[in-house]
Amino acid sequence: MAEKLSTLVLWMVPFIFSLSFHEFAHAWVARYFGDNTAEMMGRVSMNPKAHIDPIGTIAFPVIGFLTGFPIIGWAKPVPVNSRNLKNPIKQNMWIAAAGPASNLLLAIAFTICLAIYTQVSHINTLPTLSMTAPQSNPIAMMLLFGVYLNVLLAFFNLLPMPPLDGGHVLRGLIPSLSPQLDLIERYGFIILLLLLYTGILRILLIPAFLIIQLLLSFV
Repeated sequence: MAEKLSTLVLWMVPFIFSLSFHEFAHAWVARYFGDNTAEMMGRVSMNPKAHIDPIGTIAFPVIGFLTGFPIIGWAKPVPVNSRNLKNPIKQNMWIAAAGPASNLLLAIAFTICLAIYTQVSHINTLPTLSMTAPQSNPIAMMLLFGVYLNVLLAFFNLLPMPPLDGGHVLRGLIPSLSPQLDLIERYGFIILLLLLYTGILRILLIPAFLIIQLLLSFV
C-alpha cells in the first residue's frame, strides 16, 4: 500500500500540472483573440488553484488510481464569451485546440527532461509504471508519467465530440455539423463513459500509445 500511495503522489504532480497548463493555454489564447472573461476570473495563470476541480481533479482520479477503475479526470473549464470574438467559429476552434496542443508541447518537454535526467543519472532502464513496485527512481518515474499523461490528454481531448476540445475543433472546421454536435453534447458524458468502460476508448487512443513509444525511443 505504501508503494501505491507513493506512486499516486508521483502521478498526481504531473497530472495536476498538465491539467493546469492545458486550461491556462485555453485562457491565454482566448485573451489573445480579445475575450478577457477567463482573465477576469484569474484563469490566465499556471497556479493550480485557479483550475483545480475538487471532484474531477482530485477525488475521481485518486479513487480510480487506488481502486484500479478507469481513471476519469478534469479541471474547471475555461469560460469563453464568443461575443467578444471577431470570428467566433474559427477563433473558438483555435481556443479549443490550444489545450491539446499545450499537452503535446509538455509531452515533448517531459521527454527532453527525462532524456537529460537518464543521461546525467546513468539510468539504463526506465522505471516500470507499476503501482506496487518499489520506486527506486521517483524523479524518472514522475517524468515518465508526464510523458504518458500529456500524450493521452492531448489525444483524448482531440476526440471529435463535444464537450471535448475535438468537438469544438470539428465545429470550427465544419460549421454545418453544429446541430448534430449540439445533440451529441447533451449526452457527451454518458457517451464518454460508455467508450471508457467498453474498452473502445483504448482502441481510439492507439495512436497516442504509438506517439508515446516514438517519444521514448529518443530517451
